[in-house]
Amino acid sequence: MAEARPRHFRHPRYWPSWLLLLFLRLVALLPLAWSRAFGAGLGLLMLATNEKRRKIAHINLEMCFPQLGLREREHLLRRHFIVSGQSYFDLAYLAWASERRLLRKTHFRGLEQYRDLRGRSIILLAPHCVGLNFGGAMVSRARPTFSMVKPQRDPAVNWLLNRGRTRFGSFLLSRTQGLRPVIRGLKQGLAFYYLPDEDFGERQSVFVPFFGVLTATLATLGRLAQITNALVVPCFTRLLPGGRGYEVILKPPLENFPEGDRVRDAARMNQVIEEGLRTMPEQYLWTFKLFKTRPGNAPSPYG
Repeated sequence: MAEARPRHFRHPRYWPSWLLLLFLRLVALLPLAWSRAFGAGLGLLMLATNEKRRKIAHINLEMCFPQLGLREREHLLRRHFIVSGQSYFDLAYLAWASERRLLRKTHFRGLEQYRDLRGRSIILLAPHCVGLNFGGAMVSRARPTFSMVKPQRDPAVNWLLNRGRTRFGSFLLSRTQGLRPVIRGLKQGLAFYYLPDEDFGERQSVFVPFFGVLTATLATLGRLAQITNALVVPCFTRLLPGGRGYEVILKPPLENFPEGDRVRDAARMNQVIEEGLRTMPEQYLWTFKLFKTRPGNAPSPYG
């Protein structure tokens, strides 16, 4: 899947995509510290020009960190866009750098404990951080892993993402396939790299706190864990400054989870994600419309 280039890629409408891939292929040859410097510039450019995403992030940070002053939130917003720009350039590194270079820039915490869980089904609970693609790819070296993805509109971006995601044996499912192949994969002993922290609307969700805000939250994690008797292992990927690479943090499996109550299980999931993010708040994807669905059909804060 990762190696197949989009069809009809020679058509002129794909020439900008060809140029993008060529540019990123050259970026992958640079020392990581150099490409990170260019990525920081890209992030600052996005901050200055992408008014829509800047506004969404402003609203999210104001709702989640009301205790911070305006200047502190502006600093957090700036840091977020910088690491976002760096992570975009890192996609080239993940797709084309040699395995040796990637391993040199990957720092694991909790890997041996994770390896000791062989023989058990594993759900890796991974929030939407800027390093999510890097973490999902590198953790698959320790154990066969699969994940669910939403295809991107641009075929070049889609090809680049999937090349990096599947380099070390991980395979991808489309969200449109539903949960049956997920359950089948877990029962076969594969690890599921699961990113459940998006607003999918009220019908599929329960309202539980996230950073103190009632949030439409998928209640799927507890059900999956119960059906497959899987352990839930929180997994956080931190983009490290300069050219140091990434830190992949594998925490101990959640105890007494699931409880069997969809609201309590969803609240526990959000609490675990929040605790991990508080040590690196700038790395969460604050440009998502996290709180679009409001209790009681209240209006979206994004207008």
